Amino acid sequence: MKIAVLGSGSWGITLSIHLANAGHQVFLLSSNESKAKELSLKRENARILPGIQLPDSVTVTSDMEKALAAVEGVVFSVPSHGFRAVAKRAAAHWPKGAWALSASKGLEEASHDRMSQILAESLPPGTRLGVLSGPSHAEEVSKKIPTTVVVASTNESLSTEIQAVFHADYFRVYTSSDMIGVELGGALKNVIAIAAGILDGLGLGDNTKAALMTRGLHEMRRLGVALGASAETFSGLTGMGDLMVTCVSRHSRNRLLGEKIGRGATLVEALKEMSMVAEGARTAKSAVELAEQVKVEVPIMREVYAVLYEGKGAKESMIKLLSRSAKPENG
Repeated sequence: MKIAVLGSGSWGITLSIHLANAGHQVFLLSSNESKAKELSLKRENARILPGIQLPDSVTVTSDMEKALAAVEGVVFSVPSHGFRAVAKRAAAHWPKGAWALSASKGLEEASHDRMSQILAESLPPGTRLGVLSGPSHAEEVSKKIPTTVVVASTNESLSTEIQAVFHADYFRVYTSSDMIGVELGGALKNVIAIAAGILDGLGLGDNTKAALMTRGLHEMRRLGVALGASAETFSGLTGMGDLMVTCVSRHSRNRLLGEKIGRGATLVEALKEMSMVAEGARTAKSAVELAEQVKVEVPIMREVYAVLYEGKGAKESMIKLLSRSAKPENG
């Protein structure tokens, strides 16, 4: 197939390489002309994926019209805060019959929309939509370390089509019809991962992190179901699986952000020290506001929000969580 990948961060580069290795013709859109020229010439972004080379079959461009010319599928791999702008730009050059796949994990801050909702609002009516999510750090997928993900769509034929496009011996792809659950799992786990990082920064132990992850998953499921997702989805790869890897991996940007804050940095200071986007900082706002709208308790996410945006101390936040009234585990 002829496929465009919009976004040349670590995940966009990794997916471009993966698709090219699978025999597809790939056009990778970079954010500006100078970055596109540099990546096209060097075939590597040594800052974010050192030693990982783009195949010659990947064409790098900053021209949206060129990237989308006659492609059969378009993969969106851009941060949530820039997603709508890219989708609107793509809509102006949208190739007839092409499918759109979101590979981004986040919620739009102002609207709280999932990325597939933004695509539905921005792209031509009738465009077939899917999402790709799961425990999949680019640093590992780019080295062909075995990984398993999920492609979700309400269009069953599209999910199986995209499954075939991406499936490989080191990149196993399952299908799902629960787009809401798959997207919310990928977004909400980033908030819990910040909390896990805060625990690391405070020097707490594995017992504490296990409790945090388990109760965090409970919050994710509870909020997700209230927003229309299937509870079962949160026990799978895009819920529990993605939560596990994001809370413990050295590659996790959100865990690292939390660790810096746990050691005493402010959100602004921590973000300045990081070279890549940590989606959980923005998602924390959306998650808390959505929970208030549907009247669901999310104490961990609420404390993350308080630490990030209300000046609450990390230790104080931990005491607040532990001093909550006793209740049944599933209460």
